[in-house]
Amino acid sequence: MSPLGPDLDDFADAALGFVHGGKRLRPQFCYAGWLVAGGDPDDPHLVVAAASLEWLQASALVHDDLMDGSDTRRGRPSIHREFEARHRAEARSGDAANFGTSVAVLLGDLMLSWCDEMFSRVVLESPSMAPRALTARSYLDLCKTEVVAGQFLDVAGQTRNSLSVDEARNVIRYKSAKYTVERPLHIGAALAGADADLMVALTEVALPLGEAFQLRDDVLGVFGDPAVTGKPAGDDLREGKRTVLVARTAELTDDAGRAVLTEQLGTINGVAPISELMVSSGALAAVESDIARLEDQAEAALDALGPEARTILGPLALTATRRIR
Repeated sequence: MSPLGPDLDDFADAALGFVHGGKRLRPQFCYAGWLVAGGDPDDPHLVVAAASLEWLQASALVHDDLMDGSDTRRGRPSIHREFEARHRAEARSGDAANFGTSVAVLLGDLMLSWCDEMFSRVVLESPSMAPRALTARSYLDLCKTEVVAGQFLDVAGQTRNSLSVDEARNVIRYKSAKYTVERPLHIGAALAGADADLMVALTEVALPLGEAFQLRDDVLGVFGDPAVTGKPAGDDLREGKRTVLVARTAELTDDAGRAVLTEQLGTINGVAPISELMVSSGALAAVESDIARLEDQAEAALDALGPEARTILGPLALTATRRIR
């Protein structure tokens, strides 16, 4: 794209800069799936295939920040805010906010395309992976479809007056558990030639672990340290997200508390009173209990996979749920 002009240099640089940092969980789970299925730990093709999932994650985050109106990501301005600010600083014509929105849509689309390009090219180049390319690709396609479905359920949930705990958990299963843990494990395992039984066993580890990961994310979104998480505390509450933590609060509080949720969720002034309500109602403690229970489920499923799988997946599982960012 560079010969087309300096604007595209800035555009590409923004994409490259955006994937610096982050937890790299999806590539790590992809690599773990490969190892559990008997893949060569030193295969350079797998590293590239796994890394392609960072472009998928980046695409989702750029679009997610735009939909949520988030100002920051990983301690830096979100893409739409960055290009909105550039528009103003350079005294460009037209509406700055619309420019930022347009760039975020296009950059997210480009990142999604790069995920497909990077994954397909390296898999087809690998003599050992090429025969399994279609199977692995089917799991990548599922991953993309499921995360969009989960995102839509999340967006739709914000338009409703309330969401039950079960409904909120269904959102995180598709938005996070499958997308973050299950499908990356499946992609890596499929590339190594895993059989159907191993795929089922990986799912039994992945779904409770992925749900626990998202519940921890929800807690950090309200009670995390912004200096560590890179995002302002309470962003989910300002955005009116119907998380499991919010659903637990509605379930456990009284009528007065539910009135606070109805009136204050999705407002700037609602962060403090709803945060306090989450603690006083016992909702925060209940979600922490949910996380511990899901961790236990994942641990039991991990034990069933055997000691070698535990060596590979055990530390990664702890990274996903016992974190501060």
